[in-house]
Amino acid sequence: MRQLLVSLIACLTAFIAAPALGADAPPVPYPRGYRQWTHVKSMVIQPGHALYDSFGGVHHLYANKLAEKGYASGKFADGAVIAFDLLTAVSADNTVQEGPRKLLGVMVKDSRHYKATGGWGFEGFKGDSSSERAVGANAATACYQCHTAQKDKDYVFSVWRK
Repeated sequence: MRQLLVSLIACLTAFIAAPALGADAPPVPYPRGYRQWTHVKSMVIQPGHALYDSFGGVHHLYANKLAEKGYASGKFADGAVIAFDLLTAVSADNTVQEGPRKLLGVMVKDSRHYKATGGWGFEGFKGDSSSERAVGANAATACYQCHTAQKDKDYVFSVWRK
């Protein structure tokens, strides 16, 4: 009887702990086909800007259909994905042109899996790689910490240009 009780307690403990063990957020996937999504905006961060060391260069932001609706409404639904394509800025002949890709940043809205980071999963893929991650488990400090300043805008910095 005692052994049955111990087994029952062990099973219940495992059952109760299982959701906690599975609570680790899944890795943010590479956003295949993002350049066919809606282009939200482009910008250039130049020397002298506070974020130049980390994000200096040419930026293009893309939104999937759900993110496009989020930009319009100010509230992003689960499944919204924003891709932040960061390229080296090359100056030549009085122009600023795109150079090699530095990073592809990704935000994925999934309020169930990414509760600790405002409902968003964050990742950065290095250069042209679709698998080499720059953020990984450091999303809270590498991305979310800055995005908290935009809490009233659902943690998104960019805005839809009318």
